[in-house]
Amino acid sequence: MATERTLSIIKPDATRRNLTGKIVARFEEAGLRVVASRRIQLSEAQAKAFYAVHAERPFYNDLVKFMISGPVVVQVLEGENAVAKNREVMGATNPANAAAGTIRKDFAESIEANSVHGSDSAENAANEIKFFFSDLEIVG
Repeated sequence: MATERTLSIIKPDATRRNLTGKIVARFEEAGLRVVASRRIQLSEAQAKAFYAVHAERPFYNDLVKFMISGPVVVQVLEGENAVAKNREVMGATNPANAAAGTIRKDFAESIEANSVHGSDSAENAANEIKFFFSDLEIVG
């Protein structure tokens, strides 16, 4: 198994409901370590740039609007197979399809307000981490 890093975002629906600590605890209990973390308010330009890969999709504008609706917590998680482990802990994008005990099953309000974002590959994780953090901000 390889030690990896992945990006995690605790979304506005979860920060609004004060679930940050409970969500971070789930990652830590699964063996992931938080090696960088920051609570921020995304600007529209930042949200559009981060989700640019979805720009042609019908949900893009709603996603951007949602992601700027309140603060988020961006963090770098580190651990064995961190990308896959993070996705396992998060659960399926649609909370209706998420497994019992996953973050999205337990905390999501909807498919859009699903409490967390996680990188879907090691390559995307590297790019997403660089979007929010410099190497000096990541300490493990």
